[in-house]
Amino acid sequence: MSDLVKRSLSLSGHRTSVALEPEFWTVLDMIAMTRQQSFASLVASLDATRPPERPLASALRVAALLHLQKRLETSG
Repeated sequence: MSDLVKRSLSLSGHRTSVALEPEFWTVLDMIAMTRQQSFASLVASLDATRPPERPLASALRVAALLHLQKRLETSG
């Protein structure tokens, strides 16, 4: 795996940053493109639906994983 890449964004009017592996950012960018929404909008929607005890970085990784799992299920 590669080094972490940090991205900064605004969520609910607050600036925050998240560090993930580039591979996760690639999948998250793909999800946003597939849903025809901005990256910030995607992260905001995932942030709004995550359990309070789950860190944002973890929620983003899980969303990327679930997206790829769904794609594998539909292609197989």
